[in-house]
Amino acid sequence: MQLNLPPIIPYAVGCALILFGTLRVKYLGEPRLRRRHADDGAGNEASSGQVAEPEESFERGPEQRRHIRWGIIWILLGLFLVVSTFIQVRRQMR
Repeated sequence: MQLNLPPIIPYAVGCALILFGTLRVKYLGEPRLRRRHADDGAGNEASSGQVAEPEESFERGPEQRRHIRWGIIWILLGLFLVVSTFIQVRRQMR
């Protein structure tokens, strides 16, 4: 069975997958600022008896790694769709 779609449809879907995959990796996969709470441990007290400020660090949790993984999959699927459509259109033109 052969389905004849205009090539603009797979190109548009492929470009959308590439765009949204890139945005997913960039914005949802970036490390989040994690603050350690003052009651997390005994290491918060300075030698002079004053309480030190909670440390801030950037961490990439499991949610961010999942977004990066799926964003890359979306990008690869979009690239496959665009390239395979291009190859198919070139074959039909011969």
